[in-house]
Amino acid sequence: MSAKKHSAGSESEAPEGPAEIAGGDPVARAILDLIETLAPGRSISPVAAARAFARDRARPGDPSDAWRRYLPAVRQQALSLARRGRLTILRKGKPVDPHAPFKGVVRLARAGENNACG
Repeated sequence: MSAKKHSAGSESEAPEGPAEIAGGDPVARAILDLIETLAPGRSISPVAAARAFARDRARPGDPSDAWRRYLPAVRQQALSLARRGRLTILRKGKPVDPHAPFKGVVRLARAGENNACG
């Protein structure tokens, strides 16, 4: 039994990779991948993340606005990642509390960044 406790403790000490952080969700992984490519102090919109996700999965004949079907998933996963401290949600350039209700236009930035504006 103590071996289990030790192994569980060592797992929690190991740094999480994008797959573990995202819980295997492809939308969450895509968001984290996009955020990591940003220069310090920069952010992306959820729409840009949805467009990039859709572009990677595009099939011939898909409508040009196929990205819209992924926007709710991008918003949901961004909120989940923010609640786990993996990214920062910005509103008017300032971080919002992902546990409190918020509305309006938001942007996504690396965790801990609060001055991203575009």
